[in-house]
Amino acid sequence: MSIFLYSLTVVPPSAVTASIVGQFSGHKHQEIVLAKGSRLELFRPDPAAGKLVSVYSTDTFGVIRMIAPFRVAGTMKDYIIVASDSGRIAVLEYRSDIIQFVKVHLETFGKTGVRRVVPGQFLAVDPKGRATMIASVEKNKLVYILNRDTKANITISSPLEAIKPRSLLFDITGLDVGYDNPIFAALEIDYSEADLDPSGKAYREVQKTLSYYELDLGLNHVVRIWSDVVDRQSNFLMAVPGGPDGPSGVLVCTEGYIVYRHINKAIHKVPIPRRRTPLDDPSRKRIIVCGVMHKMKGAFFFLLQSDEGDLFKVTIDYDVVSVHGVKIKYFDTVPVAKSLNILKSGFLFVAAEGGQHMFYQFEKLGDDDNEIEFSSINYAKGPMSDYGPAYFEPRPLDNLVLVDIVDSLNPLVDAQVSNVFDEDAPQIYAITGQGARSSFRTIRHGLDVTEIVASELPGEPTAVWTTKLSVNDDYDAYIVLSFTNGTLVLSIGETVEEVTDSGFLSSSPTLAVQQVGEDSLVQVYPKGILHISADKEVNEWEAPLHRTIVAASTNSRQVVVALSSGEIVYFELDDEGQLNEYQDRKEMNANVTSLSVGEVPEGKVRNSFLAVGCDDSTVRIISLDPENMLDSLSVQALTAPPTALLIMSMPDSVYPERTRLLDVNSTLYLQIGLYNGVYLRTVLDTITGQLSDTQTQFLGPKPVKLFKVNMQGQPTVLALSSRPWLAYTHTVNFMVTPLAYESLEYGCGFSSEQCPEGVVGIEGSNLRIFTMEHLGDKIKQDLVPLKYTPRRLIKHPTEAVFYTVESDTNTLSPSSRSQKISSSRKQSDYEELPAEDFGNPRYNGQWASCIEAIDVFSQEACARIYLEDNEAAFSLTTCSFKNSKHQDEDGEEDEEPEESMYLVVGTAKDVQLMPKKCSSGYIHVYKISQDGKELEFAHKTEVDEPPLAMIEFQGRLLVGIGKVLRLYDLGMKRLLRKGEYKSRNLNNIISINAKNNRVIIGDIQQSVTYLTYRHENNRFLPFADDIIARHTSCTALVDYDTVAGGDKFGNIWLLRCPEKDSIDADEDNGAHLLSARPYLDGAPGRVEMIAHFYIQDIPTSIQKTQLTSGSQEVLMYTGLQGSIGVIIPFASREDYNFFQQLESLLRADDLSIVGRDHLIYRGSYLPVKSTVDGDLCERFTMLSIEKQRSIAAELERTVREVERKISSMRTRYAF
Repeated sequence: MSIFLYSLTVVPPSAVTASIVGQFSGHKHQEIVLAKGSRLELFRPDPAAGKLVSVYSTDTFGVIRMIAPFRVAGTMKDYIIVASDSGRIAVLEYRSDIIQFVKVHLETFGKTGVRRVVPGQFLAVDPKGRATMIASVEKNKLVYILNRDTKANITISSPLEAIKPRSLLFDITGLDVGYDNPIFAALEIDYSEADLDPSGKAYREVQKTLSYYELDLGLNHVVRIWSDVVDRQSNFLMAVPGGPDGPSGVLVCTEGYIVYRHINKAIHKVPIPRRRTPLDDPSRKRIIVCGVMHKMKGAFFFLLQSDEGDLFKVTIDYDVVSVHGVKIKYFDTVPVAKSLNILKSGFLFVAAEGGQHMFYQFEKLGDDDNEIEFSSINYAKGPMSDYGPAYFEPRPLDNLVLVDIVDSLNPLVDAQVSNVFDEDAPQIYAITGQGARSSFRTIRHGLDVTEIVASELPGEPTAVWTTKLSVNDDYDAYIVLSFTNGTLVLSIGETVEEVTDSGFLSSSPTLAVQQVGEDSLVQVYPKGILHISADKEVNEWEAPLHRTIVAASTNSRQVVVALSSGEIVYFELDDEGQLNEYQDRKEMNANVTSLSVGEVPEGKVRNSFLAVGCDDSTVRIISLDPENMLDSLSVQALTAPPTALLIMSMPDSVYPERTRLLDVNSTLYLQIGLYNGVYLRTVLDTITGQLSDTQTQFLGPKPVKLFKVNMQGQPTVLALSSRPWLAYTHTVNFMVTPLAYESLEYGCGFSSEQCPEGVVGIEGSNLRIFTMEHLGDKIKQDLVPLKYTPRRLIKHPTEAVFYTVESDTNTLSPSSRSQKISSSRKQSDYEELPAEDFGNPRYNGQWASCIEAIDVFSQEACARIYLEDNEAAFSLTTCSFKNSKHQDEDGEEDEEPEESMYLVVGTAKDVQLMPKKCSSGYIHVYKISQDGKELEFAHKTEVDEPPLAMIEFQGRLLVGIGKVLRLYDLGMKRLLRKGEYKSRNLNNIISINAKNNRVIIGDIQQSVTYLTYRHENNRFLPFADDIIARHTSCTALVDYDTVAGGDKFGNIWLLRCPEKDSIDADEDNGAHLLSARPYLDGAPGRVEMIAHFYIQDIPTSIQKTQLTSGSQEVLMYTGLQGSIGVIIPFASREDYNFFQQLESLLRADDLSIVGRDHLIYRGSYLPVKSTVDGDLCERFTMLSIEKQRSIAAELERTVREVERKISSMRTRYAF
């Protein structure tokens, strides 16, 4: 049986590989470009608001290894050089007119993939933009000359080679030498002698060198002009400004100190200062992990960051002849970064290694503070080891102020899906981050809402409207509230007050409110219509006797009401501002449930269409054109009676101008809300009034109400069901996204001076005013800070409590910290630094670990247990130990009066990661209280190795300990071993799944093995394993025979046990396996690979679940870099054939901007099997309209049909 899958990224990766700053739009303002996995994203700082705004993001379908900006002399625009796994160097230009990255050049230089001899790992650019060097980890360096032709187009030369065999490269940078020949500096090691010496002596004596490679522009070749030995621990280079701006040269950063080096210049050394604290480890030296140089008029400085996050300001004293000294001083402390970027507008962007990325503003440059400054003059004689360490006093931010945060899920260690809050859709609970910046996150599908006002009302209103007083007003003047027995009018201003002279009828409920004409108002109530002029003169139209108004719709010139008798009455404003009734009335054959007349189009006096919804589950389009007034134009049958209608124009992606101003071209749509909770959007033909191209989405079990609101300068639809939703157009795609907010009964657009674009809504007896700032961010996150790096997550089976285990290496535990402080002479002066800002104290060889219980409702940790004796926790599970009797070590039985829930935690003592070893492993057992919020220690059991996987299995505990699978039961003083399985083929068990008597184990190097459990003798018998040695990272059961998993190389795969082997294993509980002959010391059978796909992120969890209400189950996976994705099974072979054909057409028509072949990329390790790339299919909407029409014609569909089919895959199964 075949299976066909659709892979879709829900949340793209947020780990930053590299970040650069430049004027990529060609304007004066600077932008930041981030490389995240395979994606390039451009941010534009808003100096006024102090925010970073995401402008554009694109998937390159290639592994981005490094990016660098460059600008050719004489131009005002920066270009981007991208080094990827395509074996090509790509030069990209950002085109602000079409909001896209465009290929300028694509030059092939080597093989594809990330290989140590293929250039791309290192990238450096000459500061004058004349050349770039791209280098590999080993051997190869290539130099390209950049220039421009007579038409100002960028040109790139053939590569010039600077090959040095048997050498390893650690870093390169482009020297600033003015307009002399470009020079590139490289940190490298020649290992030729070490490679030939088996004794290892040559390896221990190998030297690291700083080499200069000069590009001779006259002779057009590259030559090494200078080389000198540097410290073997050197790891990082920073180019020093040259020419008229500085002395040129490089700063070589090594363990413990920084050295200034240049040809024919004196060497200057300064130490890297360390924190003055009693918790300092004297054996641990600091290193510089990243840095940035900033030029000002007549000066420059460096900001270098240590591995603890401390920023140091480095300056150089020099004159025309020589350098006199290098100075360093403490600047501030920020999260440990992958890269730093300084903007000319006075901002610092920190692309964090883990956790959220930070955007700071410079308050000052640290010139006038009292920080100790260390100068190379004081370290001029002898090696640095002869001098004592340099200390500084850490402090809160002084020179920087945090102004914005860019959310990041990196690293995402584990996740579970559960509907704890009993909402329409489940929530994703994840553990992310590293160290003290880790967090437990509740992730919901929904737009983040900024609440402005929340006030209680004297009663429970049924509806709310806002209205202006005249057509020229910028903001709304009144909030009108309708109650069951009356109407309340409130004024909008600095204070909200009741208005008594508005002219509205306050003794009756209201059905509609509208500002009409120049300066008059209309109130529709059950017994009639009031037309209120600016001078408060009231004209009233009364409903016929024994009839009431049941529905109404209005715009600035038209009013339509439906009577309880089924008649439609139409009013229109004349040239004198009077509201006149049309002589005829339209009789409907069913009761009217809803009406909608759209806004009056610009330049016209009326809207030509009226939508009428009836309780016979139909919607009719009625003409309001004088030539065929009240004639029926079209009808659409529905699955339920319509409860709300809305005719409005929305931006349409079918137009070629879509990438410019979204409001230039739009399409007229009829939005329909049904009684059964379904929302429909259908195209309304502006000429014929025909309805076509219907899109549907289930919003919730309650009837849908629809309201027009304006957000970010475009018309959007607020849809209310069991939760509020917003339908809008974002980056040319139509989206329907829930709001992360309370359920509302009614809503309306709101505009005031404080909130130009907002929504006013009713929730019970509360009036709420709110707005949405980021329509592109579709997830809402709530954070609970954690102490250390989280390792595993498990939910209590019945309570809203999650348990995490956390551990950090080379970190002091609280008890060790207290001992060191108490033994220090300066304990009275020491103030402990906040760990979330400064990190936990580092100490070699030490582990800090804890177990936390987190209450989801209160969003706080309700229990925390610290582990002592250098233990670290790595795994956990809940287990009920359902057998009522347990034997202790003495053979006596212990009677349990009732079934209890236990938390089981796997730990190890004195863990060393490289080489991997530990003194012992342990299994801790904690008894969980009834509400799940308290943990009581029961006992712990010593084992040989760290337990990395555990699961409850038939009322017992199944644990993976190294290469051994063991079954335990609960005893009085320890766990009792009941059975085990060993295999020489296994290396380290990291995942266990079980169903009935079947157990599937995932090994860190040997893929998965299927076992069956025999109760008679407590034996586990293998009956199927894999032919490929997959480095498994996570697994999940799809069905009884199928397992889904991921490996550390970024692959997702599905393996299935053959039907015959599965049936045989279940017969007589696998009795025949006792005598089965193993194959190559493995299982008798072999699993079949039924699907394979490369996601370019290490899967950390995978789960079979539902992500949207009413949808079928999907496989949701999370990736280490912060990505969340789904694998969707196709409902029919027809759908698979359609998307497979679409994917193949897009591979040919939408080539990667970095030159990577899509099919090879998705099959980086094994060929793609039975999986369609949904991310590539969704790029269909980004193509030019000509390409869209060409592809749609190949598929024998219209462009709209293709777009709708693509969007339905996301809206039906994911978000």
